Order: sequence, then C-alpha cells, then structure tokens
Amino acid sequence: MRLGIVGLPNVGKSTLFNAVTNAGAECANYPFCTVEPNVARVSVPDWRLDRLAALYNPKKVTPAVIEFVDIAGLVKGAARGEGLGNKFLAHIREVDAVVHVVRCFKDDRIAHVHKGVSPRADMEVVNLELMLADLETVEKRIEKTGRMLKSGNRKYRFELAVYEKTREALKKGLPVRVVSFQEEERELVKQMFLLTAKPVIYVCNVGEDEPGGGPFAREVQAQAEKEGAQAVTLCAGWEEELARLTEEEKAPFLQEMGMEAPGGQRLIKAGYRLLDLLSFMTVDPYEPLELRAWTVKKGTKAVEAAGKVHTDFARGFVKAEIIGSNELIACGSYTAAREKGLVRLEGRDYIMRDGDVALFRFNL
Repeated sequence: MRLGIVGLPNVGKSTLFNAVTNAGAECANYPFCTVEPNVARVSVPDWRLDRLAALYNPKKVTPAVIEFVDIAGLVKGAARGEGLGNKFLAHIREVDAVVHVVRCFKDDRIAHVHKGVSPRADMEVVNLELMLADLETVEKRIEKTGRMLKSGNRKYRFELAVYEKTREALKKGLPVRVVSFQEEERELVKQMFLLTAKPVIYVCNVGEDEPGGGPFAREVQAQAEKEGAQAVTLCAGWEEELARLTEEEKAPFLQEMGMEAPGGQRLIKAGYRLLDLLSFMTVDPYEPLELRAWTVKKGTKAVEAAGKVHTDFARGFVKAEIIGSNELIACGSYTAAREKGLVRLEGRDYIMRDGDVALFRFNL
C-alpha cells in the first residue's frame, strides 16, 4: 500500500510524514520546502504478529509494510503548471490512495498561503486542481475516441459515452471516486489513472491546544462523510514528539490525551479500511524460520494469497492449512489447535480472512 501525503504548502505534511515514519524530512515555514517527494516504508503494527512470534519463537519476524510519500505542496493553478504543478500531479498518480492534510489550527507564527485558516477553502483548492487535471485527461480521450468512431467499431461509441459521463461529473465539481459506474464502465475509467478516482483520507491537523478537534476539524469530517472518504484527526506536531518516545513512555501520554493509539497507527488502519485490505500470516509450524504478515484485498482466494507468497505456491497449489490467529493464540500451540480440530484444510477458492495463519501445500 502506497499512501501519498498531499495538501497546500505549510499545512503540516512533512511534519506528519516525520511523525509516522521517523524519516527526519526537512520541515520549514515557507512554501515548497519539499521539492522531490520523501519516501519511507513503515511496519504495520499488529499485536497478533507479536503474540504469534512469542508462541513460535521464529528466527525472523517480518511485518506487513506501508509506504508513505511526502509530496510537495499544491497551489492554485497547479493544473496549469503553477508551483510544482506537473511534477506534483505526476507523483500523485503513482500512489494507491491520497492522504489529504488540512490545516485545522490557527497560529500566526506559521505562514498560510491564504489570508486566514479555512479548511473548506483549502480543500476546494486541492480538489479543484485535481479535477481540472482530470478534465484535461478526459477531454483528450474524448477527442481521440471521437476520431476513432469513424472506423465504425461499436466499442468506441461505448467508450465515448463513458468519457462524456466522466466529463460531466467533473464539470459539476464531483470527484470521479463518487460517480456511480457500471462494472464495465469502471474498468474503462481505471485505465485513465485519474487523480480524483483515488480514494482519500482527510487528515485534520489540529493545534496542540485542541488535540481532539474543534469546529475546523468537524468541518473537514463533515465533508469527508459527504464524499464517503475516511477522516483522521491528529496534531502532527504533537505526534512528531510522541514518535521520539519508547512504547512504555507513550502510554501515559496517550491516556492523558484520551487516545487509544498514536495518529500514525490510526492513519494506517484508515488506509486498510479505505482500500479494503486485510492481513494474513504465514509460518511453518514444524520449522518456524520466518513468521510473516502479508497484505491483500478482501475477497482474495487462497490460491491468490499463495501466489503472493511465492509464484510456485500458486502454480502447484494443493491445499492450505488455515487457522485464525485468535484461535491459535488461545490454544497456545499449533499441535493443541490441531488436536481440537481448529486447523482446517481449505481449497484454492477459500476466501482469506483477516488474521488467518496459513501454511500452503503445493506440488510441482
């Protein structure tokens, strides 16, 4: 999973990036401090992996990973090349989902590209620029497909109708992700790699005096709900300080702030929900060399999950030994779980569940 952190200049993108990744990216009180995107990979926290590691004592534990990309700030006119326009838009095309950071705090010491703090106005600038870039892409497709219609091939009539439907939505100010498409239409739209088709997590970057959010944050949350997007409220500056502490040191601070987990972890969970992902684990109970977590889409079949581990596992798939991680942890050992009949033999069409522990059997 690759998440691109975007937003206007000086809204806290690089601060959030540092808080989540401990990457130490440069932060400064002026626009375009970030020119080339900063990239960092982060382990996905999973208590089940920790418990299974204690149970199996493997030689190696490999968690699932998520990649964060800190992209340069966007300004009005980016679709026409203003600021770092074209580079900015190209970097967004490369991510799976967009983390849109919105400034939800007042601080005269930190410059703002507009006269005052207005989350709704800030969101509109970014969303409008992305829609304008998409509109340009769609217009080119319409022009090209219109010429191809002369060949008499019916498929171009269908394609043209889909492109025109997409154009009308964009002209109405609707991001492509909220437009209702039939399955065949959706596949065609995917091929355009439109920016507003990407799922979005809005991050309400609040002040240290209002970590739970305030009217600005509620404004962003309301818009996210209207779009069917995810929203996470956090204080990027506070999260950056929290990231420097040990796990033991973090606990009292989180309790004092009334939070179950740091903002970075909540952001990762939101990403999983947004992209409809789950994690499964693999380990050989008879020779536990490596315990590893894998990320796949919900609805993934056992043979597809096996192929993610190794292509040979999918080509020669025979069966999968499956047990839920919670059941395995409760039993205390794989042997005890087998004796209780909790280890199941599943075929290639079994749909993987979040937390499954799998041992794939194959024969080439």
